[in-house]
Amino acid sequence: MYPRTSLIARASVAAFVAASTFVLPASAGTRDKAFFEQVTGSWSGKGEIVAGKYKGTKFACDLTGDTAPAKGAGIQLDGFCRVGVFKQPMSALITKTAGTYKGKFLDGAAGKGLDITSGQVAGNKVVVGINRQKLNGAMIARLESDNKLAITISVKVGEKMVPVIGVALDRNLDDIAVGSIK
Repeated sequence: MYPRTSLIARASVAAFVAASTFVLPASAGTRDKAFFEQVTGSWSGKGEIVAGKYKGTKFACDLTGDTAPAKGAGIQLDGFCRVGVFKQPMSALITKTAGTYKGKFLDGAAGKGLDITSGQVAGNKVVVGINRQKLNGAMIARLESDNKLAITISVKVGEKMVPVIGVALDRNLDDIAVGSIK
């Protein structure tokens, strides 16, 4: 259906979607929930596949986050990513369960997506474990400012983690509601 997009490329692009939800310390449930509420709204950015068969492929994504469907600490993300004229829907549901992060991208590893299998947050960055059949990897997301997020997705090749995708997201400030003083 998408001739220039391999399974790893689609999975990698889908995987970075969740990274925008994990960038502040998550030691307490209320802090997790507060963070997820902070990242609701619209995000957009550009990325590039930096290794593998599709190295050099550039893409752009538009995503919207909402905490209500996550029921507690977590977020539901929906949107799409584009590679040229091809558009791929993106979705993720991420929640904190039993002290760790769990979730899925698209329809999870049982379908055409990925599973989130673990997560650890420290300061302004997070490392989240991802899995699809024999593909294991990690997403590292670092909050550079209130409105900028840098994401790297790596896959395990032998004993090494090899970066395969890099993404820079910006908050769409035009979509934030503002009030006025009367």
